[in-house]
Amino acid sequence: MTLPQKLTQELLEIAAYELAQRDDDLAVIFRRIGAPPLWARPAGFATLLHIILEQQVSLASAKAAFHRLKAVLGENPTPERFLTLSGNELKAIGFSRQKIAYSRNLAQALLEGKINLDQLPALPDEAAKAELMKLKGIGPWSAEIYLLEVLLRPDSWPRDDLALLTALRDVKHLPAIPSPQRGEEIAALWRPWRAVAARMLWSQYLTKRGLFKRDGAIL
Repeated sequence: MTLPQKLTQELLEIAAYELAQRDDDLAVIFRRIGAPPLWARPAGFATLLHIILEQQVSLASAKAAFHRLKAVLGENPTPERFLTLSGNELKAIGFSRQKIAYSRNLAQALLEGKINLDQLPALPDEAAKAELMKLKGIGPWSAEIYLLEVLLRPDSWPRDDLALLTALRDVKHLPAIPSPQRGEEIAALWRPWRAVAARMLWSQYLTKRGLFKRDGAIL
């Protein structure tokens, strides 16, 4: 069986150059910033927890909460240790009531073997996304972010990402932030490198707000 393609830094740089040749607006980003960061994350429970924390809040807020969680549970929170925390402890860390429920459900599902994250790399994009979305609290956006940054799929596109849509408005000189559907229509021109285009757009979004560093870090 042929495994799904996985982005590397070298492949990402090649794809960014190709996209810049195909799209004048992405070429502007490429000339200003160069190839975007890979922004790879480790596979597993801790990253999915971090993605849950990122739902509908700023990256800075989610990052701060995740750091507080690691201060309590250690650098690599496990499902077992996470489930020892009370609701009040999790609220103090920065989890909302809904995110507490989602995170506990995730931890329990992993412990009970309802999902095996180690099997995801061998699955095609849609199958891997569907497997993740079996988990309560993991919707299309969260699943796509996992595919994009953990599984490093080259054509993943988180269509509901507000930063991405905002960057699309700016880069494509649109009168308003496009709908997720319209954003997806625009992004179709960038196949099979939509995940690379997304990184280029995020780089533009962060740069415009003074939040992007040349090493790819987010302030």
